[in-house]
Amino acid sequence: MTEQTKIRQTENKSAGPQGHTVSARGGAERNARKPMVSWAALLEEAVSKPGFILQAYSRFHNYSLGNQLLAMYQCAERALPLGPLASFRKWKELGRHVKKGEKALVLCLPVNCKRTKAVKKEDGSEEEEEFVYTHFLWKPHWFVLSQTEGADFQAPPIPEWDEQKALHTLNVERIPFEDLDGNTQGYARRGGKIAINPLAALPHKTLFHELAHCFLHCQETDMTDTSQTPRDMAEVEAEAVALLCCESLSLPGAEFSRGYIQSWGNGHAISERSAQRIFHAADRILKAGYAEKPTTETP
Repeated sequence: MTEQTKIRQTENKSAGPQGHTVSARGGAERNARKPMVSWAALLEEAVSKPGFILQAYSRFHNYSLGNQLLAMYQCAERALPLGPLASFRKWKELGRHVKKGEKALVLCLPVNCKRTKAVKKEDGSEEEEEFVYTHFLWKPHWFVLSQTEGADFQAPPIPEWDEQKALHTLNVERIPFEDLDGNTQGYARRGGKIAINPLAALPHKTLFHELAHCFLHCQETDMTDTSQTPRDMAEVEAEAVALLCCESLSLPGAEFSRGYIQSWGNGHAISERSAQRIFHAADRILKAGYAEKPTTETP
């Protein structure tokens, strides 16, 4: 892992998961101050260490990308062998039980919540309007295989990723490539449309990059990617999504994206909000293309 000063942060509302632990029987969550991990720090770890994402995905593919990296971080910190991950209850269902005294891993559970706010109408009056927001809970409920004992366990296979299934599930249309500029690798259009140059140097990376633009940046404008595309935050977010997807699926292109992000990152930092957007978009793309749905928990 990188230096702990890069990963560990003091407790604050904008940081990531708290490092609570529990006994094998669940235990009470500790209320004391704990070290925390931000999504931006986990993304930096993934960008700076080739193979880290693939290693996490190959062990914990049935969880979100953020939780995969979080589980990897905690296993490395505590010298736990990497292996299948499940909750206390799930292991019990599988005929195994958590060893006495084992400490649980913390994962993030996004919860959709509703609130109301006062909105001013054209006539000057106000009315209550309901809106939905996401609240993140950090729960210490998961254990890796080495923390359990009991019946033999065979890890389920990693599901295949299928491009056509992903595009259908995401309601994205792949349109003919019609840009005459030879430098253009691909583009995304409003309304869920993308085009990939048939001669693109890295077609999968370009596909993931344009899908990221579809979800994150095409609400008000189209996006065209050439060798002269400005290095703004939208491009960094799209390249980070491409990196997460390419390396998870062991496809070519991850090193190009990694170099782009690291080059841009001199003097800059990807914000916590951008890191959350990146992880969310990559998760959508990967899960949409599973030929079969994962058979275990997916927090």
